[in-house]
Parts: sequence; C-alpha cells; structure tokens
Amino acid sequence: MLDFARDITNPDNLITIGVAGVVFLTILTIALPMMSKGDLDKRMKSVAQRRDELKRRSRAAMARDKEGQPLRHVDGGVAKKIVDQLNLSKLLEDPKVVDKLAQAGFRGPKPVSTFYFFRFATPFAMATLAGGYVYLINDFGLSATMKLVVLVGAFVIGFYGPNLYVQNIAQKRRTKIMLAFPDALDLLLICVEAGMSIEAAIQKVSQEVGGSSIELAEELSLLVAELSYLPERRMAYEGLAKRTNHPGVKSVATAMIQAEKYGTPLGTALRVMAKENRDMRMSAAEKKAAALPAQLTVPMILFFLPVLFVAILGPAIIKVQDIMGAN
Repeated sequence: MLDFARDITNPDNLITIGVAGVVFLTILTIALPMMSKGDLDKRMKSVAQRRDELKRRSRAAMARDKEGQPLRHVDGGVAKKIVDQLNLSKLLEDPKVVDKLAQAGFRGPKPVSTFYFFRFATPFAMATLAGGYVYLINDFGLSATMKLVVLVGAFVIGFYGPNLYVQNIAQKRRTKIMLAFPDALDLLLICVEAGMSIEAAIQKVSQEVGGSSIELAEELSLLVAELSYLPERRMAYEGLAKRTNHPGVKSVATAMIQAEKYGTPLGTALRVMAKENRDMRMSAAEKKAAALPAQLTVPMILFFLPVLFVAILGPAIIKVQDIMGAN
C-alpha cells in the first residue's frame, strides 16, 4: 500500500498520467465527430409528416360539412392533461411560445404542452432539491435568511430554465442554418436560372444541402410543403422567416415575396441576396477572428503556459534531483 501511494505521489508518474489524460482527451475530441451519425433521415421524416398534415388539412377543409368541426391535432399525453387541469396555458401564458419552439425545431401541440408543464414543474423541483441539500445534507454554515435566498434563487432559475433552454437550442439551430444558407442561395440561383420552378428548385436544394446542414434542409422541405398547400405563397415565405428569425433569411423572404407580387425577375433578386448573405457570413467570420486574441488570453495563461514551463523546466528539475540523489 505504501509502495502504491509512493508511486502515485511520484512527480514523474503524475506528469505521465497528466500527459496520458491530455492525449486521451485529444483523441476523443477528434474521434467523436467521426463517430457521430447525422439524423437527416429523422428530420426528413418529420418534414414528411408535416407535409402529410398539410395535405390532411387541405382535404378536410374541402370535405368539411356544414357544422364544420375545427381540424386540430390533439395531444393526449400526461403533460397535456396536467396543463389542462391546472389551466397552465392561461396561468403561464406566453404569446410567443409557439414561435420560440418553432425556432428551436419543435412543432405541433405536444411541445407546447411539454414546455408549459416543465415551466410549472421545474421551479418546484429546483427549490426542493436546493432545500433538501441546504437543510438536510450540508448547510455550508448559512443563516436562515441565506437559506431562504438559496431557495428563492433556485425557484427563479427553475422558472426561467425552460426559456433559456429553448433559446439556447434556437440559437444553435439558427447558427447551423446560417452557415449553409449562402451556399444554398447560390444553388437556388443556379436552379432558377436553369429554368426550374421555385418549388422544384427549393426541393432540389434541400436534398443537396442536407449533408452540410440538416436543419436548413428541414426548413426548405417544409417551405416546399407550405408553398404547395397554404392558401397564399406569401404565408410560406413569412413562415420561413419567422421560424429562422434571422435578418438574412427575412430579407430573402421579403425579396421573394416582392418578386412574386410585382413580377420582377427572381434570379436578379436571388443574386443580390446571395451576395449580401455571403458578405454577412464573411463579416461574422472576421468579427470572430478579431475577438480571438482576447478570448485566448485566459486559456493560454491557464493551460498553455503551465505546460510550457513543465516542458522547459521539467528536464532541468529531473537532472537536479538525480544529482542530489547521487550525492
């Protein structure tokens, strides 16, 4: 046991273990993206379900009888029942919740019920966990007032937690979409100038761009479905702009609406929009590059400089130890 403890506390062994850990994490970081599988098929299946839903709505609207029952998908899950029983949709009403969830990629009635359920349950769960830890496990020497502050803070964090989660997912999704959007516009311009209709061009671009951005392929496929079955094409373009919530997509949607309304050449509008989105992506990349030196200061101080000191001073320290041990 003493030999094991001596081996563990040996500086050479500690350095070896640290280097091995860093090498393992580096290999893991490089290998994970290679092993991860895209979920393009699942996203495309979701878009197909949305297209079928629009078809069913169109057929049901034509075959609706005089009494005319409203056509809606019913969510019969546990979360929906709790939301209805406690009337959480009125108590925690958020008029923009559907748009926020759509921007994060969640569509339909079930995500809305789930969001309201977690927005109601998460504050109490967080407060219960924080109170149980502070009062029963370890109070950290806090006074009764500070314990109450901890409970209130946990409750507030739990209340805003679902909103922050949805905003984070929406931001990541918007970033992935905008990385591939200028290239998609270039492909769309080529298809339109080749004589394809706008629906066929968007469908073709969604198939081609799926390998680089599943989210953008999903949105474009959904746009094709809405162009086919919504009463006005303008609603489909506005829906795309609302789901992405990005100035570049909004400008493209506005240009396509105006081109369709006034009969202006669509290829000219797409060429201008493609150039603007490429410039926007380049400016965003330049902004990130300009911010790198300031962002790398702390990581260099915490991680690079200690390793550099170890690499430089390590052999000298080992040499001195060997000399002192020999004497």
